Amino acid sequence: MTIRLPDSGGALRTYEPRTEPLAVTPGTPFTSRTVFSAAHVVADPYADVSPDSPAAVDWDATLAFRRHLWSHGLGVAEAMDTAQRGMGLDWAGAAELIRRSAAEAKSVGGLIACGVGTDQLAAGTLAEVRAAYEEQLAVVEESGAQAILMASRALAAAASGPEDYLEVYGHLLRQAAEPVILHWLGPMFDPALEGYWGSSDLDAATDTFLEVISAHPDKVDGIKVSLLDAQREIDIRRRLPQGVRCYTGDDFNYPELIAGDDQGFSHALLGIFDPLGPLAAEAVRVLDTGDVKGFRGLLDPTVELSRHLFQTPTRFYKTGVVFLAWLAGHQSHFTMVGGLQSARSLPHFAKAYELADALGLFPDPKLAEERMKTLLSVYGVNQ
Repeated sequence: MTIRLPDSGGALRTYEPRTEPLAVTPGTPFTSRTVFSAAHVVADPYADVSPDSPAAVDWDATLAFRRHLWSHGLGVAEAMDTAQRGMGLDWAGAAELIRRSAAEAKSVGGLIACGVGTDQLAAGTLAEVRAAYEEQLAVVEESGAQAILMASRALAAAASGPEDYLEVYGHLLRQAAEPVILHWLGPMFDPALEGYWGSSDLDAATDTFLEVISAHPDKVDGIKVSLLDAQREIDIRRRLPQGVRCYTGDDFNYPELIAGDDQGFSHALLGIFDPLGPLAAEAVRVLDTGDVKGFRGLLDPTVELSRHLFQTPTRFYKTGVVFLAWLAGHQSHFTMVGGLQSARSLPHFAKAYELADALGLFPDPKLAEERMKTLLSVYGVNQ
């Protein structure tokens, strides 16, 4: 069986899909790394909404996907960028997602951490930004989940310099009930976060980021760095206070960062581990045995797919993630909140399908092929 796929130049080429998926099975909990998958939300395809409407979520399918991740030993990083925070999912929807997912995690014994931001504000003063963070932190703590303090568009707009970040984050960390994860999301993921930590100079921004941590090391479980700069993450990792973990958010360089070196390693909190979940879990279990070569042998081949999904404009990587979830049978449709299924081109989808199929990511390759052909026919490509 073959399928005709369009390339970037508009020509059709023939591809022969694989017939069997990669053989992976749920296994024991990880022992060497803490690994979170930042999970996507499943839209309700029958809701009569527009891109500007509040998100209509298919809660059953959304929670089922989280159970899938937990079944493989992965933690779920909930209500993060991958869940379309600020790109279709508003705070009301995120709060509901947090409550439902935290309750589900408790029922199955799954690891969960949830995003705390300020997206109920379009803009505001520093006091209003702080209050917005506090409101969201309370929701996460009341749910019983660990908090991830996300970067704030409103804070980036309101802050006049590094001292404002030190004040706001210091206030939040002092009142946090349990140690949190601090998330530094780069402007490639969200242009509104340019100059975060008070400077567009990354060295100066890094110093401020580390100053926040060093002032409250007992309240920081770890940091998530999403700058797509492996060496900078390594440099930051080596400067962290004892006991503060680094969770890589680098979807371009994650195998080498998780494997680490003789001076340390990164744990993981990654959007790419949404589509890679079972394969990523298998790789980490191999790493648990001390087999770094085997770990890299499994995970290194996935980087081409990740770099494809996260290509510029990087913020639209969510479209590819949901597309692959549809092909893999985790949801019955390719619809996204905010209409974001339109954010990537047909050649982009075709390449994502081919790369994912080659990795054996689809539990039912025939289903994935049929769904890919369905999408192609909508675009006028006849097989």
